[in-house]
Amino acid sequence: MTYQTFDPDKVLSTFVKCYWLLEGPKEERPRRQRIVPDGCMEMIFHYGDLYKQYTEDGMAIIQPRCFVIGQLTRPLEIEPTGQTGIFSVRFHPEGFMPFATIPLSEMDNKAIALEGLFGETGLTLATEVLNTPASDGKISCVEAFLFRRLADAQTTDRIVKSVVETILTANGQLSVDELSRQTKINRRQLERRFAAAIGLSPKQLSKIIRVQNVLKVLLNGQFTSLTALAYNGEYYDQAHFIKDFKEFTGLTPKAFYSENLKMSSLFYGTD
Repeated sequence: MTYQTFDPDKVLSTFVKCYWLLEGPKEERPRRQRIVPDGCMEMIFHYGDLYKQYTEDGMAIIQPRCFVIGQLTRPLEIEPTGQTGIFSVRFHPEGFMPFATIPLSEMDNKAIALEGLFGETGLTLATEVLNTPASDGKISCVEAFLFRRLADAQTTDRIVKSVVETILTANGQLSVDELSRQTKINRRQLERRFAAAIGLSPKQLSKIIRVQNVLKVLLNGQFTSLTALAYNGEYYDQAHFIKDFKEFTGLTPKAFYSENLKMSSLFYGTD
């Protein structure tokens, strides 16, 4: 697999974390890949063969060719059906809000086709990106679309953006009450604003960021034991650590580490 990332336009960097491209040959024995929540929504363009997506009951559905996937609150399992060619826009946790056409909370764990979100303009964007071979051309198409949407969109919730930055800086280790105290916004109001701007609660995002930081240590092999991982993540105890880890990865830390982590690092959450 070949994986590349690209920086967004300076203005759009407020909303877009990065663009990435993934290409690879058809696998003789395709296998499921486990995608872990990272607090970021993605706009995906399959210019290669499509991917299967597995539902909670184990049923396989085919993903749309071009879609936005909402916030993940549980692990997502996907599987290639042929040759891989993916171009993606990875948004900051609060970054997709100005471009949303439906409540973000209704998008959780769903892949929604661009046409369903943006109508004819979504179809036009999909056609342009799929028919443009070079990565810089794909980026230009997407950025032109985002700038047009941004001109008519609501502005980012600055309070939410500030709280997201605080959560990231603290590695997800601050309680919602502490976040509420720091922002001088009551807990219920903060949770409502998060639901509207991100599609997650402050607690959910904090837990995801915390697990993501543990995953980075796992991926880099910078740990001596699972107990040390829990300690470094400042979990109350190992049982609490394993519970949160399994909620977002579907596996215990030991079982997750024994799998091939390469593909999980490519899709959601290690940039």
